[in-house]
This record gives sequence, C-alpha cells and structure tokens, in this order.
Amino acid sequence: MIRLFIIVQIFFSFLFSTCLAQENIVVLDLRCENLRNPLGIDKTMPRFSWKIQSDKQGTEQKAFQVLVASDVSLLDKNRADLWNSGKIVSSNNIMISYKGKVLNSGSVVFWKVRIWDESGHVSSWSPVSEFSIGLLNKQDWRASYIGFPQQTDSSECPQLKKSFNVENIGKRVFLYVNSLGYHEVYLNGKKVGNNVLAPAVSQFNKRSLVIVYDVSSLVRKGRNDLILWLGNGWYSEGLPGVVNKSPLVKAQLEQLTGMRRKIILVTDSSWVGKNSEYTRIGLWRANHFGGEQLDGRLAKNGLSVGKYNTPNWSPVSVVSVPEHEVSPQMVEGNIIQETLKPVKISSLSDKTFLIDMGKSLTGWLEIHFPKLQKSQKVVLEYCDHMKGNGDFVDQRQVDRYIASGETPEVFKDKFNYHGFRYVRVSNLDEAPSLDSIRAYLIHPDYGLGSKFECSDSDLNKIHDMIYYTLRCLSLGGYLVDCPQLERLGYGGDGNASTMTAQTMFNLAPLYRNWLQAWGDCVREDGGMPHTAPNPYAAGGGPYWCGFIITASWNTFMNYGDLLILQKSYPVMQKWLGYVDKYSVDGLLKRWPDNDYRNWYLGDWATPKGVDQTSEASVDLVNNCSIVVCYDKMRKIAKLLGKDKDAELYLQKENQLRAKIQQTYFDKINNSYATGSQIDLTYPMLANVIPDELVATVTKRLVDRTKNEHNGHFATGLVGIPVLTEWAVKNQETELMYTMLKAKGYPGYLNMIDNGATTTWEHWDGQRSWIHNCYNGIGSWFYQALGGIRLVEDAPAYRKILIQPQVPQAVNWAKTSKETPYGTIVVNWEVKGKTMEMELEIPVGIEAGVVIPAGIKNYKIEGNDYGLSGEKPSTVNIKSGKCKISYTM
Repeated sequence: MIRLFIIVQIFFSFLFSTCLAQENIVVLDLRCENLRNPLGIDKTMPRFSWKIQSDKQGTEQKAFQVLVASDVSLLDKNRADLWNSGKIVSSNNIMISYKGKVLNSGSVVFWKVRIWDESGHVSSWSPVSEFSIGLLNKQDWRASYIGFPQQTDSSECPQLKKSFNVENIGKRVFLYVNSLGYHEVYLNGKKVGNNVLAPAVSQFNKRSLVIVYDVSSLVRKGRNDLILWLGNGWYSEGLPGVVNKSPLVKAQLEQLTGMRRKIILVTDSSWVGKNSEYTRIGLWRANHFGGEQLDGRLAKNGLSVGKYNTPNWSPVSVVSVPEHEVSPQMVEGNIIQETLKPVKISSLSDKTFLIDMGKSLTGWLEIHFPKLQKSQKVVLEYCDHMKGNGDFVDQRQVDRYIASGETPEVFKDKFNYHGFRYVRVSNLDEAPSLDSIRAYLIHPDYGLGSKFECSDSDLNKIHDMIYYTLRCLSLGGYLVDCPQLERLGYGGDGNASTMTAQTMFNLAPLYRNWLQAWGDCVREDGGMPHTAPNPYAAGGGPYWCGFIITASWNTFMNYGDLLILQKSYPVMQKWLGYVDKYSVDGLLKRWPDNDYRNWYLGDWATPKGVDQTSEASVDLVNNCSIVVCYDKMRKIAKLLGKDKDAELYLQKENQLRAKIQQTYFDKINNSYATGSQIDLTYPMLANVIPDELVATVTKRLVDRTKNEHNGHFATGLVGIPVLTEWAVKNQETELMYTMLKAKGYPGYLNMIDNGATTTWEHWDGQRSWIHNCYNGIGSWFYQALGGIRLVEDAPAYRKILIQPQVPQAVNWAKTSKETPYGTIVVNWEVKGKTMEMELEIPVGIEAGVVIPAGIKNYKIEGNDYGLSGEKPSTVNIKSGKCKISYTM
C-alpha cells in the first residue's frame, strides 16, 4: 500500500512538473510574412515566425509543430485541414515556409504553433493567428478603374458611392481596394479601419498596391452604402503612370463562405460620385506640396458628419489605365501614432497668430475655430523652424478653411500632410485656445523596437532626437529625405540611415516595400535613379544607387528574409553592369545626367571648409562604395548558391581595392585624396589600406579631427555612417564620444542648442529641419555604447556579441533591442573598477559576452570563473536573464 502511494506521488509530481514546464514556455507574437494577422498577402506559400518566452535559464526550441486550417473551429480541436507539419526537429522559429495544400486568392487561413524545448517538454499551443491571400491573378478581378470627372481646374477629392443589398449576414466580407492616389473607405457612414493616407507609395507606371479591409462587422442585412473617398497624393498630373487628373480606384467586395468566394459588387459605370468639401492646394512636387482647402459650408452636409444619402450624385467615369503590376500592400498602414498639444500661441498681428507645437512632426493638424462669419477664409501656413530674426519660413505648406458660419467650425487634414512645428494662422478675429488645437504624428504601425539611455544626458538628447526624426521620416512605406520639401526616397539618405533605422525599429515590411520600388525603377540598361519611387530626376551619386545592394543586405542581416536577396539579386547585377560601362581603367568615373537622375556626388552636406566637390574625393568615395557593393554581392551570391558569381565579385573587389590604393594614396602624407574625414575613413572601412598602414592613417584621422576640426565632425551624409561603422568595428570610442560631445558648429549638440527636435539637412541649419542626412550615427548608441552587435554568419541576431565600448566619462547605459527572436537587454554599470552587466537573452539567440584582454577573472550569477587574460575572451551565455561582472 505504501509502495503504491509512493508510485502515485511520483506520477503526479512528474505530471505537475511537466505541466509547469509547459506553462513556463509561451509562444507568442505570431507573424506571417513579418506582419501580424495580415489581410491580402502577396503569396500562396507564406512564411511563419513566432517568439518564445520562458522564465527558465537556457531554454531552447528543439522542435515545433504548426497547424494550419481553413476554419478556426478546427484549430480549437487541434485539427488542421490545410497543413499539419507534425513534429519538425528544428531550432528555427523565423521564416518557416508553409508546406500545405495549395492556397488560392481570397482564402482566409488560421494557424497556431507549439514548440518542444531542450528537455522534451512541449509548450501550450499559441493563440490562433490568421492571414488571407490577396487577389493575385488578373482574372481574380472583375472591377474597373473609375473616377469622377473634374469640374474645375482645382484638384478635387471626390467621393464615389454604390448601394448594395445583402441578404445573408454573419459571413466574412472583404473589400479589396486598389486606388491610384489616396483613399478612405466608409460603409454605412462609418470609416473602415484606422489607416490614413493609404496606400503606401509605389512606382505608378510599374505598380499599384491593394489594401484589403475586413468589413464583416459593418455589413448589415438589406441595404448598405459604400463610399470610397479619394485624394491624389503622388498620383498627380505629369508624373509617371498618371493618366487622369483626378484619382482613380478599382475595388471589389467579396463574401467568403468556407473557401468559396462570392463577388458582391465591383467598381463599374453604375457607381455615382460627387466632389467633396476637400480640394488639394499645390502641385505635389518638390517645394510645392501645398496642402488642402476644406469648405466648411459643404462639410455641414457631408460624410464627415454622417450625411451621405444626399442629392447631387452624378455618374462616374470608367477609365482605361495602362497595364502594370497590381500587387498587395505588404507594409503596415499609416496610422496616427501620437497626439500633440501646442505649447504656445502668440499674436503676430490683429488677425494673425503663431502656434508652436513644441517639437517638429510629420502629420496633420486639427483646429476648432472660434465663431466665424460665413465664407470667411482662414489660412494655415506651416514650417519646421523660424528664421534667426523670428520671421516665419515660407516652405509652401498651406491649408485653407472656408467657414460655414455655424459652429462647430473644424479643420483637419485628410489627403495631404505637413512637416512642421509652427503654424501661422491668418484672418482669424481672435486667438484659438490651446485646447482647441491638436497635431497628429503619423507613420506606419511598425512598433517602436528599441530603447537607449545612459549616464550622459547629452548623448541621450542626441539619441532621442535621431530616434524621433526617423519616426517623422517613415510615413508611406519608405524613408524620405524630408516630409515638407521633397518627400523623396533618396537612396543616399536611406543608405546613410538604414543600419540606424533597422536597429531602432522593426522595418522589415517597410524595406520590403521600398526595395520593391527600387526594383521597379531600374532601367533596361541597368541605370538606377537616386530615388525610389522615381517621379522625376533628383540629385545623388553611386552611393545613392547602391542602396539596392547594401539595403537589401542589411535587411537580410537584421531580419533574416532571404527572399529579399533573391528578388533584388537580378537588379543588383544589372546595376553593377551599368557601373562597368562607366568605369575607366578600372575606376568608376562620372556618368551622364539624364531624365531620371542628375548630379554625381561623393559626400554631401559637409560642413563649411570641407570640399565635397573635389574630383579626387568624389571618385575615391564612389569607388570605395563600389568595393563595399562588391563585398556584399560576393556574400549574397554565396548565400544564393551562385559560387561562380561569388568568385567574380571577389575578383572585382580585390582589383578595385588595389586600383584605389594605387591611385589615391599619398605616400608623403599617409593620406587619401583630400585627406578629409571621409577620404581617410572610407578606404579603411572598405579594407583598401594595407594592414601595415592602418595605424598610421588612423593616427592622421584622429590628429586632423583634433587639431584642424577642433574635435568636431567634418563630414556629411555619406561620411557619418562610414565613420560610425568604422569606429564601431575598430572600437574608436573616445574619438566618437569627443565628436558627439563637441559644442558649437558643426555638431548634433549645436542643433539641439539652437532649438532642434529633429535633425537638420545641413550642419548650419539651412533648408530642412526634419531631415534624413545625419542619422547614421544612431547605430553607435546600440552597437558601441550598448554593446549589441550581430554576428554576420548568423542573420537576424541569431548570434550576437555583447561588447560595450565604454567612454571614460560614461558610467552606465541601459539598452534594449527588439529582434525577430525577442528583445535583447543589456544594462551595464561601472562601479569603481568593476563592470556589472545585467542581460536578457531571448530564446533562439546565442550570445557571446566579450571579456577584455587583461581580465583573468569574471563572475556569472556570483560564481567565479578564470581566464588567461592574454587576449579578449568570449563567454557564451544561454537564453534568459543573467548577471555578469569583472574588474577592469
């Protein structure tokens, strides 16, 4: 009897411990194609990813099982009619390919996953996630492009309407919208979804994007009214692919029963339309983005107040649009991310007032006016900074409101946006109150993926300014140079900031969309523009064009998506063929301007006194950038199994390195080209310099920075990320710290001391005060000071090195970095001579903590370990929380 009792106890103890292990492992944050519950994806064989949380040290995924079903009720019973992967032995939990039954356009699919750990314990099933397939084939569409004929010379923002009946409700209903220009969707008077300024950007003569809306909860039995509200955006007269003055849309509403699709309605000639209360101001060109006019008299009887079954609807036009790719939007939509209140309102004259929002932003303004007279016109002008004498800077950003004469009188942007801090309001009889004004920061819903703070308040201010700047530059599925003047996706600005941006945020979908646009922009002869999309010619140089290679590589390294490389590889090859065409005696030389690209820059936006136009410097910078491209291409080719290509690019890389050294090295001064910061740093970063000369050239760089530039940065858009990457790799911590801390011109603290809340276009504050020029420094805070660096042979942070580079004046830092596997946390503090680190390593990541040379003892969780101390040592740390310390 006693023996039986003991056996029963052992059994239940084992059962309890097994259940406990299951509950300690949580599978969460399921993503399909790096998106959460995406609707209308662009492939029928998607990839799945998930994260794992465990409160147990050293947890590893050893196997997983994925269930995929056409109905969530099947998953509730742990059944799968589309794919049951079975138990797959694998430690990988990102980009797992679906291998089930064929999925068709319009299908809705549900999935969940569980994992087994290193002890054989199985987790609970994850929450159920879902995705749907877009309309991927031309024959899936029955809709036509429609628009509303323009009745004036103004750019109207029309509403297109269709009434329809539904007898059977309770089923899934999806609306597919392919708009040329911006759109909003209203069903039965209610706005569908929280997206604004939709869709993301694309190259309209090659591609337009489709957004899918789940409108199931808004469809009612009987009559329904669907309204598509349109605005031009980049679909503006005179730009590539634009065939109509007004925006166009193609839409299809479908009801889903199981896996069977039924079309309820399509856009065609039976629709009706009318112009709305909104009209666009401006040309939608660089320096002429204008804004919107809102006629309050029309708004009183419009959709904004829930009125839509009014008279004056007229037939729409069916418009023939040239053939192009119509593909699902694979980046998160723009949404309102923050609401800002003004900090000050000043009177400029009897009827003119200045609103200060306290910081710059990209987005909208909403203002509730005091009582106005009917037809009174109020003018709203926007700028990102004031002149030194206090005057308003005219950046040709303007909205207008025409009063109805009835309260409330409200202006709010809809199909345009602004980059601004200040708003000048004219023709207003009395000042608006602070409570009557709101501004809205807008960008895609990618989530904020990192945090940094240290003991030096100046460094914190610089980091926070760069972090916020990038949020202001990412509206629309790409990174722009500036939101108020040009709104172009420059490759140079993108190249300069990619490592910073991808470190700070989860931008895998955004870069997928942007790189798709770059692929759409390559010319037949391999020529690349300097921007993508490419609406017209813009300035730049080879560093701008090389974005297609370096950004693709960095996106793979940060997020582990091999498909990015596979898709971009032919475009990369094509462009490098173009580079060969304009190479003379083995060196790339200036290529001609053309109708889609101009200028031939090396560095850009350098401080006064640095000659960025020197032919020697321009050629050195551009050829070093090509060396870097060859290096990435060699690695990409190897990953894709193209060994002969890899050998070719290695040969080209070595030949170009030798040619650069032969041509631009000054033996007398141990210098390159003009001897500027970028001219000395880029050859070192590109491994042009022979090993025996590296120390000498480094000393020259440090000496010139200290003696000739007074410890300041003396480089521009290209030089900042080059200098940053070189400094991180070579642990030039004090040099970077000195330059970051330098007061006065040129420098980041000089921007802040002069009122900047976002980074500038030029060190002296000319033109734009919201710009993607000097943000490449941002990665230094995470990789050097935070000490988190990915290992190149293990993308997506599968392996990392933790090696804080500590300036003498900094005694602690707290850093976290979101990765595809979870959040890495590195908090370190120097107490006296002791370095103490608190680490959090997500399941799936292998971390190596680098112990500096000279250290012979260290502690992990209070336990002592010994080292030889002759050289730096790497201590492997398993997943979970860990404390490590050593005496320096």
